[in-house]
Amino acid sequence: MANKGPVKVGIIGSQFEADIHAWSIGAVPEAAQVVAVASPTPGHAAELARRYGIPRVFTDYKKMLAEDDIEMVTITAPNYLHAQMTIDIANAGKHVICEKPLCMTLEEADEMIDTCKRKGVLLLYAEELFFTPKYVKAKEMADQGAFGKVYMVKQSEKHFGPHAPWFWDVEKSGGGVFMDMGCHGIAFCYWFLGRPQIKNVYCQMNTYVHADKTRGEDNSVCIIEFAGGAVGLIEDSWARRGGMEDRIEVYGEGGVTYADLHMGNALPTYSETGYGYAVEKAPSTKGWTYPVFEELWNYGFAQEMRHFARCVRGKEEPQATGEDGRIVQEVLYAGYQSAGTGRKVELPFRAEGVKTPIELWLKGKAQE
Repeated sequence: MANKGPVKVGIIGSQFEADIHAWSIGAVPEAAQVVAVASPTPGHAAELARRYGIPRVFTDYKKMLAEDDIEMVTITAPNYLHAQMTIDIANAGKHVICEKPLCMTLEEADEMIDTCKRKGVLLLYAEELFFTPKYVKAKEMADQGAFGKVYMVKQSEKHFGPHAPWFWDVEKSGGGVFMDMGCHGIAFCYWFLGRPQIKNVYCQMNTYVHADKTRGEDNSVCIIEFAGGAVGLIEDSWARRGGMEDRIEVYGEGGVTYADLHMGNALPTYSETGYGYAVEKAPSTKGWTYPVFEELWNYGFAQEMRHFARCVRGKEEPQATGEDGRIVQEVLYAGYQSAGTGRKVELPFRAEGVKTPIELWLKGKAQE
């Protein structure tokens, strides 16, 4: 296997997130190169390969793993497939990039981490908020003391629902919006504050708009108390109309900062007829809209992939690991338990015999 030059990458998946990974890796050609894509859906992998000039196409990812030159594989498949795919990739001797959330259960998370360690490969957790330029700048300022002692960090991500049908199926996704996007906010607050111990979690969630599509929650609020006194506030919604919102707020004894990921990179636009594309999850381009530019770069995807490739080459230490993903998984468990019981849940927390985190909420909801 090569130990210099661009890292050779295979992608598992061929839809929305796979497209993001292919573009992002293509944006950093000095660091990485996509050489193969695998998807069981007829035609999808071939279409992704055509768009990005990917030379090899597979309908079985295990056959792709047999390719000797592939050094790293990214997983953009549904959540319930993450654990087995990670184990298969590690057993093939290749480094793993796993999309969020890491998996479905803590048992899976432990097995993924242990297998990758035994096989001597990296398990890299694809949390792009660690690389989003605006958010990285906010953390840099906080670490320099710009806000004094930070006492609250807020992260919000909201839109009107996911892009693929499997997200609505809690057996495949593991939960609703908290599982889908709350994982971002959990990871962000934990990272921003310097990875302090998490003391407890309190969550409220419900299904307000999409009960015809899912048993999962479509709106959630989560409060995390950290050792040292800081609080993380995480708001997520699949019930917000008007397109995507992604923003942070940082409050300290000596200052404050706000970062709106989309509005600060948007062109306020009015159109009677509409036009092609404004921003992720925007339902329409008629009337007032806020089209963005360099969208994926501003999210931090390309920077994330460049970092992961440099980790494979030993040039950087991983900033987003399987261990980070496991901590997020534990908080997801605690959050669903909290929403199901109406009480704070102390960490560490582990629920035995759980196949999907959302079961902890649905069980409590059924007893109301």
